[in-house]
Amino acid sequence: MEPRKVYNNTKTRDMVEFAKPTGNVYETVMIIAKRSNQIAAGVKQELSAKLEEFSNYADTLEETFENREQIEISKHYEKLPKPTLVAIDEFQHNEIYYRVASDEKQADRQ
Repeated sequence: MEPRKVYNNTKTRDMVEFAKPTGNVYETVMIIAKRSNQIAAGVKQELSAKLEEFSNYADTLEETFENREQIEISKHYEKLPKPTLVAIDEFQHNEIYYRVASDEKQADRQ
């Protein structure tokens, strides 16, 4: 199965429709924000690991030169869709698992 294409541009969204799964716009935004942070951390970790291969601790500032492969990797990551757009797409396709903490507290009290 091919991954869905997430476009790298923004668009206006109907917030009433957008918030229907949770019933609350704030909860929807917080779910997307938390998922976006997870995605961003994962991408940053992945990029750092790839760029670590090119680091040479003996280089000084004057000796540093441009590495074509390093530039290509950086360009690839710059073209990726923003983590927020990926999180919104995942939310709209019901791919994010979330639970409401207040519901858990009420269940514990009973």
